[in-house]
Parts: sequence; C-alpha cells; structure tokens
Amino acid sequence: MPHNYAMTHSAGNLGTPPALGHWTPNGAPPSDAPDAFRNALGNLRAPVAVVRTDDGFAVATGGTVSLGTQSGAKGSYAVAAYLPPLPPEQLGDPTFVSEHALRYPYMTGAMANGIASAEIVEAMSKAGMLGSFGAAGLSLGRIGEAIDRLKLSLGDAPYCVNLIHSPGEPAHEMATADMFLKKGVTHVEASAYLDLTPAIVRYRAAGFKGGVAGFAIPMNRVVAKVSRVEVATKFLSPPPEKMLRALVAEKHVTELQAVLAAKFPVADDVTVEADSGGHTDNRPAITLLPTILALRDRLQAQFRYETPPRVGLAGGIATPASVAGAFAMGAAYVVTGSINQACVESGSSDGVRKMLAEAGQADVIMAPAADMFEMGVKVQVLKRGTMFAMRAQKLFELYRGYTSWEAIPEAERVQVEKTHFRTTFEEVWNLTREFWGKREPAQLWKAESDPRHKMALVFRWYLGLSSRWANAGEPGRQIDYQVWCGPAMGAFNEWAKGSHLEVPQNRTVVGVALNLLYGACVVTRRAALRQQGVALPDACFPLAPMTTDDVTRRLA
Repeated sequence: MPHNYAMTHSAGNLGTPPALGHWTPNGAPPSDAPDAFRNALGNLRAPVAVVRTDDGFAVATGGTVSLGTQSGAKGSYAVAAYLPPLPPEQLGDPTFVSEHALRYPYMTGAMANGIASAEIVEAMSKAGMLGSFGAAGLSLGRIGEAIDRLKLSLGDAPYCVNLIHSPGEPAHEMATADMFLKKGVTHVEASAYLDLTPAIVRYRAAGFKGGVAGFAIPMNRVVAKVSRVEVATKFLSPPPEKMLRALVAEKHVTELQAVLAAKFPVADDVTVEADSGGHTDNRPAITLLPTILALRDRLQAQFRYETPPRVGLAGGIATPASVAGAFAMGAAYVVTGSINQACVESGSSDGVRKMLAEAGQADVIMAPAADMFEMGVKVQVLKRGTMFAMRAQKLFELYRGYTSWEAIPEAERVQVEKTHFRTTFEEVWNLTREFWGKREPAQLWKAESDPRHKMALVFRWYLGLSSRWANAGEPGRQIDYQVWCGPAMGAFNEWAKGSHLEVPQNRTVVGVALNLLYGACVVTRRAALRQQGVALPDACFPLAPMTTDDVTRRLA
C-alpha cells in the first residue's frame, strides 16, 4: 500500500496501542488511499473503522466490526480506531434543538440597523437554524414591518428578533418590547445589557399564560448575549422581585405571571459573547465559556430549575475548528456574527461585503458606540479601508473635554464640520432635532437645558449615520463607513481562501453555516482518531469548503 500511514502513536513513538477489536471484510479489502479516507470520514452518518495492515493504517468499508474482541477470525484485521456516526444534529445540547424546533444547534446573531436582515432570518429558519433580526437602531415602524414579513413568510417556524439595552432611550426599549408582545414574537435575543431592565423582564414574564408553578412553560423565549459574570448571573437567575412587583403595579403583567416568572430564569439560553464585532468586552472564549458554564451549574444547583438554562458561544466562530472547539468545551449551540455580514443576504452593501472579504484578523479596532456614546462604551469595527474609528474617537475626546460645542476651540470646530459633518453644526442639529422629535422627545427637552447633551446628540448623528452610509453604500462616504467586525472575519477569509467562498458573491448564510457544521464534525472525528492513536495527514480529510448544494447533499 503506497501511502504507508505508519502505525505510531500520535504523541510519539510509544508503541502500538492494543486493538479495539477486529474487522472481517466481506469483499473489498481495506484501503489506504486518501480518497477512501476522505469518503469514509466525510460520510457523517456512517461509522468509520480504521484498521492496521502490514503497511500501515487503512480504512475499512463494509464487512463486520467486532469491538472488544481479543482475536479475530482468519483474514480479519485489527481495529486501530472506531468512530460512530456524527451528523451535525448531534452537536451541542439536544434540548436547544428540540425546544426551539430546530435541526441544527446554530444561530446567526443580530447585527443592528437590519444588517442581520429579514432575508438572513428567513434563510436560516427554512434551513432548520435560528436567525435573529437586527432590530437595534431601527424605528418602531421598520421593526414592525420586518416582524410582519417574518410572520407571513415563516408562519410557525422559529425566528428571533433583537431587543437591545438602551440606557439612553428606555422608552424606546419598552415600546419595542411592547410591540413584540402585541405581534406575538416568541423569541428575543437580548444584547448589550449591562443590567436587567423592565422591558426585558416584562417581555419574559408576559409570556406565561397560566398553569401552575413548576408545570408552566415560558412562551416567550429569551436568548441573552453576555460577556460578564455579573450580567450572566442576572439572566441565569429569576427576575428580581422588586421589578416584578413594579410591573404588576403598572399592569404590564398579571399577578399570576409574576408568580410563574419567579420560578424560571430570565433567559432560557445565555450566549457567551467573546471577542466579537460590535458591542464586546474582547474576552477570550477559551476562558469565558468555562467560567459561565460553571456559573450556570452553581445557579442551577441553587434554583433547581426543571430545565437548566443552556450556554452557547459567540465571538470568533468562523471556521470548522472554532465550531468544533466550542462544542468540545461544552457549548450548547454556536452563534455567528461578523461572517454573516459578508453574505449576500445581509442588509449591508456590496462595497462593505468586499471590504470584509479582504479583511485580516488584525484589521479591527475599538471605537465609540453610537447608542452608549456618553457612557464611553465602545464597539469593535473594521479598521481597514475606513477612518471611522479615528474620527469617532476624536468626537468622544471633544465631548469628554468640553462642556458645549461653543467651548471647543474654533479651529477644532471648523475641522469637525469639514471632515465629519460636511456641513455646519447647526444644520446637523436641525436634522438631529427632527429625528429625536419623532423617536424620543425627552432627549430634546434635556438638550435644551444641557448644552453638553446637545453636543452629544449631534456627535451621535455622525456615529449613527456612519453605519447607515455603510449599509447603503453611500458614495463619497466610504472613508466614514462604520462596519462592525471582529477577528473572526479574518479567520474565515483565511479558511475560505482558494475556495468558491473566497468571492463574497458566493457567500450565503446557509452555505456558510452548513460548511461550518459539516467541517466541525470532520474536525471532531479527526481529533477522535488522534485520541485513539491514529494520526493521518490532511489529504485524508474533506477540509475545503463546498458549494451549498454539495454540502447539503452530504448532510442529507
């Protein structure tokens, strides 16, 4: 057998491990050809037996495997490694799949301003996965239109809508939650929360329609993105009694709903958000996920929920190895973000998709966030091809250093009007006043008495529009594009290099997702072989991305 995959332990030449059993052929002999290995290891719904021959390892097809046998019949081969079937449906926590009526433990996260579009949500849902619509930053009218579309196109199939923490706009956050309840949205992805708010607790509690504590089922499901232990603790615990009492007093929930909600965690699922695009604490997944899993276990022991909340992973999920690693560490499901923005269904522009497809892992930077500008909160954005981060940071430094626009030295003001606004401060203020007059007039009342707040609202005009310019592909504003992006984008581009996915026009959310899930199963199988003493070269594994049609056939 010319390929001669030597029978040495993967950790070094430690001798030949004992056989796991024996394989008896019923016709075709074992093969050490790379194609034979690729076909066997790529058939995820069939077991794989790797046997020892006089020339090295070979893959056995057909025949009979007898595991645990000390000796085999004449003509049999010693089994060096055995792999059971591993379709992607078996990855993660099966309750995540069953409770959300999914096929795969995979979710696309919300990206604001409709970047996580209705098209993405529809495609994911129809493929048996969960998609979250990026409602943050949109008007109530736009959000309502998207929900109506999803209800019409998907019916009872699962979909998710984002509810983002809005400390500067609590009325808008509550109005969004109220719309979700009125329109029957049953899955919400809660993101960027620094603490629980009446809006998210109201949404959760109002989903209890009756029953007896311990037997009730929450009809409103919450998937919460967290990156801090203190925030995760709040979502993995029942709602605060004081907040429930206030919601009852305001007639947002009933007494029974408050009683039932107190028996359940605020979130059914908690997504550990590591080094992601957009809002992020840049935490390493390899330490953050085990920490939140341990926290979940402690709180489960304390509260004894009938169904323990699940913990998934987001941030850096962009290659088969990262997906496999997430599940190996105990993630119940995985969530992708940055890589979906580069797909054809996203609410971004072709220009931005091209920028993302050319990005490397180091081509990202932190910049002030539009929605939490005054608090100094930052988001992770694309650095390559845009000056947004530098210009946004300049605005934050001016806000922090001066009490009003008029207090800023004239030369600085002229420069900002020239580069950022491309018009006068007063003209931007007129546009800003019109926007807040429709969205939340209280912001204008505060600005009338606080010139620093007025300056902040004008600066937020630039930060807010920079994302919309990017989504619309606004000509002449490329240098100001705000593109939320994490290092996962660079990792994906490296994996996709040389395949059809290298070209952004070929990237679809379902094609990407299925390739990642399929590849994760292959990576997991490869690791299992190594653990059994069988180390094979890359040529033996189907590692390159496939077309959507090809990977769909493989998973059928």
